[in-house]
Amino acid sequence: MRRILMTAALGCGIALLAAHASTAQKSDESKTLTDNDFVAKAAVGGSTEVALAKLATERGESDEVKSFARQMITDHTKANQELLTLAGRKQIPVPKTVDSKHQKCLDEMARLQGSEFDRMYGKQMVKDHEETIGLFEAESKQGQDAELKGLAERLLPTLRDHLKMARKLPGAGQDGDKGDDKAASK
Repeated sequence: MRRILMTAALGCGIALLAAHASTAQKSDESKTLTDNDFVAKAAVGGSTEVALAKLATERGESDEVKSFARQMITDHTKANQELLTLAGRKQIPVPKTVDSKHQKCLDEMARLQGSEFDRMYGKQMVKDHEETIGLFEAESKQGQDAELKGLAERLLPTLRDHLKMARKLPGAGQDGDKGDDKAASK
């Protein structure tokens, strides 16, 4: 079971690092996040958060994880609906499914249950929310569309609260995770 947990952790971590590296590379090349990029990444990230949270309510063990997951379903579903409505009004394309990297993470998490799921979910939620905060901060600073920029600014406090809560979940601070304080201080 430990091997499955480590494989899932590695797979999700690699997927997120690849996504982050891709984002960093685009940002280095263009120095500007386009509004279309923001919408696409936020939509995929938001739908992944909801899907992972639904898994957590089914496969998680602790009440803390299940409670956090229910909050993620509520908050991210609402944010996703706002994003989709705004994108639709502006005729910005929105991906209908998650990308292969996020799907791989979902598939690996779906193989876990109980305390192993809880530990992996805690780690994943910290990583996901750090990445999401970075995306929303970039849009709030670089966005060209005032409404999208405003949406990003308005949702940042909630995302930061999610990160604080995620850091208290089982597994979130284990194995020497030390880079977590960087995003919380923003």
